[in-house]
Amino acid sequence: MIALEDVEDMSALTRAEIDALAEHEHLTTFDATLMGEYLMHLHHGPQRVNEILCDDIRTALHDGNLLHARELYAVLRGFLADHPEAARGAI
Repeated sequence: MIALEDVEDMSALTRAEIDALAEHEHLTTFDATLMGEYLMHLHHGPQRVNEILCDDIRTALHDGNLLHARELYAVLRGFLADHPEAARGAI
């Protein structure tokens, strides 16, 4: 039987990125993993993940949750380091 950790390990996204997707889309971790993997293989999909992370950062800042905004910003920086094609203005 394949465990959730196995599915996460096969994904193009880190666990923190998957958690951010799950939070944004109100999904289970498993469903967010599948969604993230799907997005990463779409044309402009990585840019969509970037937008989701930026939206969550804005929401955290708007809610006054600076700690969570910082955590998400760290996730965004790692995501862009691993997937530079996701940056705004990229191909």
